[in-house]
Amino acid sequence: MTRRSMIAAAAVSAMAPVGAGGALAAAPAAGRQAPGVYRYKVGDIEVTALTDGLNRRPLDASFVRNAPVENVRRALSDAFMDTSSVAISFTSVVVNTGSRLILVDAGTGGHLAPTAGQLYENLSAAGIEPKAVDTVLISHFHPDHIGGVRLKSGELAFPNAEIVVPEAEWAFWMDDGQMSRAPDGLKGAFKMARRVFEPIRRDVRRYDPETEFVTGLVAIPAPGHTPGHTAFRLSSGSEELIIWSDTTNHPSLFVRNPGWHAVFDMDPGQAEATRRRMLDMVTKDRLLVAGYHFPFPAVGHIARRSNDEFAFVPEMWNPVL
Repeated sequence: MTRRSMIAAAAVSAMAPVGAGGALAAAPAAGRQAPGVYRYKVGDIEVTALTDGLNRRPLDASFVRNAPVENVRRALSDAFMDTSSVAISFTSVVVNTGSRLILVDAGTGGHLAPTAGQLYENLSAAGIEPKAVDTVLISHFHPDHIGGVRLKSGELAFPNAEIVVPEAEWAFWMDDGQMSRAPDGLKGAFKMARRVFEPIRRDVRRYDPETEFVTGLVAIPAPGHTPGHTAFRLSSGSEELIIWSDTTNHPSLFVRNPGWHAVFDMDPGQAEATRRRMLDMVTKDRLLVAGYHFPFPAVGHIARRSNDEFAFVPEMWNPVL
């Protein structure tokens, strides 16, 4: 046998089935996403990121109020994303201090899009029982953050948890006068706030700016996106995490271009000032950041690229083992 024929025979042998039970049939596609759970440490505190899915919003001229839509499409293209719509993801985090289990923002509850509402099943995949959650800590009252406080049946999703909300958010969204004056586009958010909170009005605890909820977890006032929008600083030992909430929406747009005004920001000028302050803080101190609308697992750093441009740098995958 020549050398060439020996190589050909070896190749055929390598492709042949191993025994009668060889696995040659193509495996069927799973058809749906596996659980979205990522667990990491901030000092001695365990943080679990849980995806609630995403919503795709068609891109039009209204999405960024102060930039031509062509520039927005270019930014999406530069990030290798679809330019006809914006994929907006939702990621809640669970903070386990060792004595308290705190869920920061409760997701959409399945009210926003068929591609969202996955928080409950991802909690289960993470081994977290809803009844074990001690606190549901709300950053602001937009429906994608509070919708999951209740199941679609109306029951509380976290029956043993204290619900803790910003005082300024409560004062705005639960005010009937504000609701009567609100534009049609905001009416749904007012109605969701009432659906979620009205039955437990007496039990909801309201917090002031800079409140410390447990040792190492402190509110950071971040208004503009909504009147009482709040971020959080989580500290343990020498390590810190800034839970960014909605300081920016999609990082490829609003981290890269902090002067752009998203349609979701209720006071665009104040939201921009907050965003710039927060960007300066996390870049100067090289702080880890978890963003509600960052790509899952929604944690990383912010790098300054120029005086007026920043970039989100995802954290290297480093799960708790």
